[in-house]
Amino acid sequence: MRKTLLSLPAGLFMVAVVYAVSSFVLPSTASAVVCAKGVYRAGCVGPNGAAVARRGYVAPRSHGAVCRRYGVVGGVRRCVAW
Repeated sequence: MRKTLLSLPAGLFMVAVVYAVSSFVLPSTASAVVCAKGVYRAGCVGPNGAAVARRGYVAPRSHGAVCRRYGVVGGVRRCVAW
């Protein structure tokens, strides 16, 4: 009886080939949990952009109107339009 053993480099090469072929053949999931981990890694991009990355819900803050002329009305400094 003769034993045939694969050498270590040949075994590692076969494992790498099986891994590479299975990564191309098997479909990847694109569920909401996978998309939440990272848009680029999961491939969750649709026709209107990424499924997870969207603009925030809060509008940018306004820092007040620009007033060029001030006047005192009732002891309070106010912006006047004339």
